[in-house]
Parts: sequence; structure tokens; C-alpha cells
Amino acid sequence: MNAVTPALPAPIGLLAELTHRCPLRCPYCSNPLELDRRSAELDTATWERVLAEAAALGVLHVHLSGGEPTARQDIVAITAACARLGLYSNLITSGVGGALAKLDALSDAGLDHVQLSIQAAEASNAERIGGLRNAQPQKFAFAERVTALGLPLTLNAVIHRGNIGEVPAIIDLAVQLGAKRLEVAHTQYYGWAYVNRAALMPAKPEVDRSIRVVEEARERLKGRLVIDLVVPDYYAKYPKACAGGWGRRLMNVSPTGKVLPCHAAETIPGLEFWHVQDHSLAEIWARSPAFSAYRGTGWMKEPCRSCDRRETDWGGCRCQALALAGDAAATDPACSLSPLHARVQALAVAESALETAPDYRYRTIGGAPAAIPEGVAP
Repeated sequence: MNAVTPALPAPIGLLAELTHRCPLRCPYCSNPLELDRRSAELDTATWERVLAEAAALGVLHVHLSGGEPTARQDIVAITAACARLGLYSNLITSGVGGALAKLDALSDAGLDHVQLSIQAAEASNAERIGGLRNAQPQKFAFAERVTALGLPLTLNAVIHRGNIGEVPAIIDLAVQLGAKRLEVAHTQYYGWAYVNRAALMPAKPEVDRSIRVVEEARERLKGRLVIDLVVPDYYAKYPKACAGGWGRRLMNVSPTGKVLPCHAAETIPGLEFWHVQDHSLAEIWARSPAFSAYRGTGWMKEPCRSCDRRETDWGGCRCQALALAGDAAATDPACSLSPLHARVQALAVAESALETAPDYRYRTIGGAPAAIPEGVAP
């Protein structure tokens, strides 16, 4: 018998969004459309308290993210706090701006791992996608120093229409830079990526070809490079479990201290988010209305409620269900069992077939977002 309200597991990961400031302006950025300003960011002491509460709650690893986390002047102190508390720290960085200048100090403070984003293998294309000139040489210098310090390096490449032809070159680049892991992550259409969907959507034959390239490279590079693959939802048969299942494994703390069950949860109207200034992480995890809203299976409608996969994908993505079906409790339209699945796939085919992709709408703090593209809800 399926338990509608399963026993509450302890979270294992914390995404610490230290800032939304970033030198890059990637059109697929997963941060909210309305970005938090520097003046509203949590101070050092509050972040150190949050990290201590995370360790006490059972969190094992902390992803120091943003924006660009090295834009924070206290990034070394925050990293050192992770080390003192026994939390495995992963720096998620663009590798540009002041990142290289702080890297040695971060290593000395106990940083465990570095995840470096790359926008493409070819420099001019990478700089066009990220909206920043001279980014690629900075990234390569940063990666070289990471491996020189003996830190494990993961490369993350978000794949879309503008760079999908470079997947083989991106794999070669990961080997060249000494990465131990490569994430080939097809764009997930939330946040700014949803705004830029028509500019980013690749054609299915290109997606299929990129998957074959990754599978071949996994065999060829076994023992040298681990390659993780995230396929695009719009062409998938089944959805992914959102953050490992809503309110089951991960917590996300925004730059201002708002605690979210997933990165894009603020797009869902009516959810009540608690802040670290008002509640402990343990209280938020156990009792926050936002975390409780879609936890477990009791909230599910058909066909999710009676589906054998209900405790595998946990209904898929709530934000995507809202965006495409108009109902955050609906079956994620990425699922082949959704009545809207065929419309989602048709939308992807139509947008990828555009002869000329629209210009990117770049992410900027304080900039008004472009009009939200039409979904598929009836």
C-alpha cells in the first residue's frame, strides 16, 4: 500500500545562492526573473548560522552558488565555515571576474570541489551566449589553477540550439582541462530559459545525435571522465523528479534568505515561503507551507495518483506543470501520460523549426523580462 504521507527524510543537500550578481548574462539562467539586489543579501553571520543549522539537520553537501558566488567578499569565510562544520563544499562558478584571484584562498579555507560553467567550446560562441567578451581565456586559466591546486573539477555545459553541435568538442575540452566529471545538461525551460525558449530549443534529431555522442564518449573515456547527461524535458518520455522529489532531499536558500523547495518555486502563486531570519532550517524543512504543498503523493491528481512511477518521479516538475498546463498540481506535461504531452512535443518541434532563432534576451539585474511565451494549456 502506498503511503500518501511518507516519513519525512532529512535533506542531504543545500543550494546556497549567495548572490544573484554575475558577470555573465546567460539566456538560459535558472535564477528568477526578478533578481535580488546586493543590498538585500544575507550577511556573513547569518549565512554561517544557516550552514550550522544545515549540518545539524543532516545536510552533507553545500553548493555555493549564485549568480557568481565569488562576487561575495566573504566567500572565503563562508567556505571556511563549511569546512569547520564538516560540510562538503562545491563552488559553482563562472570562473570569470574575481574568481581566479580568490581561488587559492578558497582552497586554503577547505573548499572540496569546483564546478565550472562553460557556454561553448568555441570562444566567440561562448562569449556570445554568455554575453561577456574575453570570458573563455579567463575560464581556461581558472580551470588550470583548479587542477594545479589538486581540487576536483567538474565542467557544466548547458546545451541548446546555439551550441548543440559542439557537444563533441565540449567533451574533448573537458579532457583537455583535466576535469573529472562533465555535465552535459540540455536546457531546462524555467526562469530565463523559459523566456528564451524559442531561441534555445534544439531539433529532436540534434538532441538524439548529442545523446549518441555522449554514450559513445562514456565508453571511450571510461575511467578518465564521468559524463552526466540531462535530456530535455520537452522531448522526454517521463519527467525527472524535481530536485529529487519536492521537499525530500534538497533545500534552496535565496540571497535574501527565502527558503525554497526548488530553484523556481517562486513562480507558483499562493505558496508561502519562510525565511531564515524568522525560522530555523529545521522548522522550515518540517513545517513550511511551501515545502508541505507538494511533498509526498497526497496532492496528486490522476494519472499521477495511481501511477506506478509516482514515487520515482514524484509527479515531475511543479513549475513546469504550472507554466505549460496552468495548474501546479497537474501532471507534468513532459510525461507521456499527460493529456498535454503531445502539445508540448509539437511546440518544441515548431520552435526548433524556426529558420532564424530569435535574439537572446539576456539576464540582467533590474532589467524587465521579456514577455512570457505561450504555453500549451487549453
